[in-house]
This record gives sequence, C-alpha cells and structure tokens, in this order.
Amino acid sequence: MSQKYLEVLTPQNSQLIFIDQQPQMAFGVQSIDRQTLKNNVVGLAKAAKIFDIPTTITTVETESFSGNTFPELLGVFPDHPILERTSMNSWDDQNVRDALARNGRKKVVVSGLWTEVCNTTFALCAMLEGDYEIYMVADASGGTSSDAHKYAMDRMVQAGAVPMTWLQVLLEWQRDWARKETYDAVTGMVREHAGAYGMGIDYAVTHVHKGPERAQHGKRIGPNPANK
Repeated sequence: MSQKYLEVLTPQNSQLIFIDQQPQMAFGVQSIDRQTLKNNVVGLAKAAKIFDIPTTITTVETESFSGNTFPELLGVFPDHPILERTSMNSWDDQNVRDALARNGRKKVVVSGLWTEVCNTTFALCAMLEGDYEIYMVADASGGTSSDAHKYAMDRMVQAGAVPMTWLQVLLEWQRDWARKETYDAVTGMVREHAGAYGMGIDYAVTHVHKGPERAQHGKRIGPNPANK
C-alpha cells in the first residue's frame, strides 16, 4: 500500500468538491434517504467552512434538467462560484480541472450525485490523469439504487479511492480536542447534524455538566482545551 493512503486528512493537505448536489439528481437517489443525504452534505460543507478547506462546487445542466444547487449548501458558501458544465464527468471540464489545480492539494474529498456516474467517472479520471488521491464520502453521495451505489463504490475502491463518511472527514480534520480554535464550532455543528453523536453531546451538556436544558450550540463540553 502506498504511504500516501496512510496519511490522515488535515486542513492543510486536502480539498473538497461537491458534484451536482441538485434537486433533479436527488430525485433519482434510492441508495440513501434523501433528507439524510442532504443533512450529510450540509454537515460536510459546514465542516469544510470551519476548517477553511478549499472547496469546488459543480453543477450540470442547471436550467434544462437538474435545477439549482441545494439552497442549504449554497447557504454555507453564499458567495462561492458555481462551475456549470454539460458533461457527466466533471473531470472533462477544464474549469473544474483548473479549480482543483489552483488549490494545490492532491487529496480530494468528494461528495456527489450520482455515485455510479458523476462520482465514478470523476474519481477514475482524476486518479489516472491528474494523479489525485480520491476520498469518496459514501454517505454524502447517492446512487439510483443500493446496488448502483455499492458497486460504484467497490469499483472506485478497487481503483484506489478511499471510502469515508462525512463525520469521519470532520473528525480527521479536527483530530485533537485541544484545538480550541475549532472546538466550539465543531461540537456545535455535530449537535445539529450528527444524529446520535450530537444527541450524546446534548446529553453531556445538560446532564453530565448540568448545563441549561436549552443549551446553545457551541457550549463547551468534554475535554477542555484550556486545561491542556
């Protein structure tokens, strides 16, 4: 195994691309609950914003077929350029390749629709032609069936892509709870988007640490970086 795949993702070594997170594409998703998909996409976007990760957003045939990017995603990056294209494969678009190159980071975290088309073709070409490392966020992507998603993930993994979840990406970026500059933002976002994990943080704030029942997002819980 190449040593590069043993490196943990950091805010300094990775970039992120969202591929076609648009309503018409989401309509066809059958591999994951669509609301869960959107939650995970937005959680990943907020994680990228917290850690200042260079992020590329692409769309396909917005006016003629796919519709606009999820407003919740655009709300995280309100002034971000959107790279519109016609090709199913984002790698075929020069603007996308240029955006990735400008970011100057070989580890590319990917969230897109659909897994078996747009994600797979981009991942294979980016690894083969661009010498990028692909970290495919399985639960912030979706396919037209469970099999379509599964076998697309299998094909990408066989080719060298690394399968991940959005929460895994977030926690690799955070890495140490003593990193107080991102601690409050991370725990606040986890409470909003991370399901049982977020509920556990709420429980710790209100029950273990005797905080207010209507605790505000960002309330410090767990290890306190100030005590390090």
